[in-house]
Amino acid sequence: MSTSELLPSTDILSSNFLVGNVGAPFVIGLAVGYFAKKMLRTALFVIGAAFVVLFVAEYYGITSISNVHLQNAASAATDAAKNSGSFLVNRLSHVTAKGVSAVAGFYAGLRMG
Repeated sequence: MSTSELLPSTDILSSNFLVGNVGAPFVIGLAVGYFAKKMLRTALFVIGAAFVVLFVAEYYGITSISNVHLQNAASAATDAAKNSGSFLVNRLSHVTAKGVSAVAGFYAGLRMG
């Protein structure tokens, strides 16, 4: 038995290799990045609307808002957004052995969204 029969084919330019290791992970990363940006924009819209309602309620004397609590809530929200972004990139880096294609797709999806 020769060594070529024992080793798997490693033709990196074949369509099977490119689709399985480059194309599909890139598309997965692209979809996740696009979705993440759209959801972030929607969340920011809703949070902004909530702040406007709070400010209007404070203006009319319905409620009182502490600036310290407002800043703490904003910093907690930004920390949560940072953690979720790093979680997605970390998870996508494990889609393939190298993970570069999926992460590149994620960033391309963020740019597109």
